[in-house]
Amino acid sequence: MNGHEPSTNGHAPEREPVTPEPVTDSEVSTGEAPEAEESPAVDEISSVDETPTVEEPEIDETSTIEEAIEASSAPAAEKTASDSEEDGRITATDALAPSRRPGAKMPGAAIGDESERRAKIISFANQKGGVAKTTTTLNLAVAFAESGHDVLCVDLDPQGNLTMSQGIDPDKVDASMYDVLVDHIPIREVIHEREIDIAVASIDLAGAEIAMSMQIGRERSLEKALSAVIDDYDFVCIDTPPSLGLLTVNALTASDKVIVPVQCEYLSMRGLVQLQNTLEMIRENLNPRVRIEGILPTMLDSRTVHAKEAVEILEENFGELVFKSRIRKAIKFAEAPVRGASVLKYDPKGNAASYYRALAQEVLTNGAS
Repeated sequence: MNGHEPSTNGHAPEREPVTPEPVTDSEVSTGEAPEAEESPAVDEISSVDETPTVEEPEIDETSTIEEAIEASSAPAAEKTASDSEEDGRITATDALAPSRRPGAKMPGAAIGDESERRAKIISFANQKGGVAKTTTTLNLAVAFAESGHDVLCVDLDPQGNLTMSQGIDPDKVDASMYDVLVDHIPIREVIHEREIDIAVASIDLAGAEIAMSMQIGRERSLEKALSAVIDDYDFVCIDTPPSLGLLTVNALTASDKVIVPVQCEYLSMRGLVQLQNTLEMIRENLNPRVRIEGILPTMLDSRTVHAKEAVEILEENFGELVFKSRIRKAIKFAEAPVRGASVLKYDPKGNAASYYRALAQEVLTNGAS
């Protein structure tokens, strides 16, 4: 026959175009498909780069869904706890917990409550110059230190006399209280260690009031700065400029007590009324705890009738606010700053030193009262 006859092996005739290789008789009889030829490239990749598998916990098919979830999450919880300790990370429980313990103090929070902090802050203020504010600030602070207390002096006077009295040149300091009040650098950066620790001043302080005038909360700039060191000292003594401007207001706002040095002359005592009015406004608006610790007669010349009358006027008008201690005139007070020292160091056994030791004892005991 000329036509195509069916093949004797029972297979259908092949069609064109050419299809994949025909299946053999043995493959048909067994019903198995030919094995695919493995690619050597795949074998090489899989043999070199094998990703390790994480063994999952075995879960019994008969267990409940809750048990399965608990079993699968247990290793992850253990890993989180251990890893958080190693990596310094907190757990979710810690993150949601209160950020501080009940009753814990925020840094600097103790500045407003003297019962919770260590230091007593004392300002030495009188808007009249030349009444021995700087002399009293330094020598009383050194007398406190002699009694075993840690003391910080803060020089807020642009003249920098307190700074110079400890042998430091205000024109050569890298940073001063100006930078603390205006640029808000840490007060520790302007503290120098001498007979006592002193936060130094510079002539730049003369422009501090103008620079601070646009700041919000400018009256509390010193208070905030002192909060960083308030627990490092027993006393903080602040020397103020001879005015009732913003620098003095900062000092009074930060203070617990005010000591008012008064030269035993009529004109010097006139300034007490203005200072009292300023203190009353500070108490009403900024610092209700500040009070006058005492009025200190200074530069007393007991040989003159006028000095005696001045002390009598003070005692008649202010009663127990007047300290029993008297700071009498002495040449040692003028000589000591030249040596960059307090009078207690310059002439420790002299009368001038004894005046401030007596004052320190009076303040440490019960103040002017």
